[in-house]
Amino acid sequence: MAVPISQAWTVATYVLKQKIKGRKRFPLVTMLEPLFRCNLACAGCGKIQYPAHILKQELSPEECFRAVEESGTPMVSIPGGEPLLHPQIDKIVEGLVARKKYVYMCTNALLLKEKLHLFKPSKYLSFSVHLDGQREHHDFSVCREGGYDIALEGIKAAIAAGFRVTTNTTLFDGADPNSVRAFFDELMEVGVEGMMVAPGYTYEKAPDQKHFLGRARSRRLFRSILSNRKKTWKFNASPMYMEFLMGKREFACTPWGMPAYSVFGWQKPCYLLQDGYADTFQELIDTTDWSNYGTESGNPKCANCMVHSGYEASGVYYTFGSLRGLIDTAMAVFFDKYEDRGALDLLNEPVKAVHSFNPLIQIETKVNVVEQQGTTV
Repeated sequence: MAVPISQAWTVATYVLKQKIKGRKRFPLVTMLEPLFRCNLACAGCGKIQYPAHILKQELSPEECFRAVEESGTPMVSIPGGEPLLHPQIDKIVEGLVARKKYVYMCTNALLLKEKLHLFKPSKYLSFSVHLDGQREHHDFSVCREGGYDIALEGIKAAIAAGFRVTTNTTLFDGADPNSVRAFFDELMEVGVEGMMVAPGYTYEKAPDQKHFLGRARSRRLFRSILSNRKKTWKFNASPMYMEFLMGKREFACTPWGMPAYSVFGWQKPCYLLQDGYADTFQELIDTTDWSNYGTESGNPKCANCMVHSGYEASGVYYTFGSLRGLIDTAMAVFFDKYEDRGALDLLNEPVKAVHSFNPLIQIETKVNVVEQQGTTV
């Protein structure tokens, strides 16, 4: 595992304290969105499809600190939009680090190299760089030629300056598992601390609705990628979540595990869905009908979701929920190769997306509408 011992210990003691207190629902990570503006327009993103007056809004550092203190989580993820566009992002990060929160600053890294001087290396700060695969695949996915090379320069500069750097990779239908595995090798050679990987969520407002994975195809893809692992690979995710992606475990979603706070307030029910907002974190917990969400709920918006923000907390809670969970996690840490002959056979199969013969994300340029096409499972 790539997570430092001090961070793992902080998270473990936090979870155990919540369980001792008898709390039924408690968060693990605060998803803090200080703005929605971005310098990319990715085809699979549903986070930047707001009118101009909303994209101009941003949270103040004080609003950010208040939200994090409300939730009480030991970790804070700062997605967006592109957080480096926020004029006070350095003050926000500095304040969270001073509060000894483990901060993952999500970025596409287009501005990372030039903004690096605003931050100080700390065990509490990680730059989580969005890279969706090798050069060609990433650039097509984010609709920006040369984006991969710029991001890689930013990663190298941050590592050289002593910062913790992780990556966040989203996979869609048509992803080439052999290319993804080679991509893992590239990241490890650069010196990335750990990698996080997940299937894309079917945002209703995403311009490209053709390439989202259903659950069965997600498990097949991740089985081929994550089985027969190399010892050099390091992942920034719960071993139980990764087994869930591979189809080795079934977990219920924990929608309150990573609550999202933005210019609108606390988002109901989670980072991925927008079914209203709450003014306070306690209101979010008390007034959200949680039975309406998750795979078991029958909610079609949740049917194919296997995203980190919904299931990483489920894996962590399983680990610390029983002796069985601790044993299973320990086994996954020490025996992490996952030898699987069938998965090797999958690597030899031709890559073919269900909705397109092109394995890369296609950008619709002639129309600006969302295609209402269901996801194949």
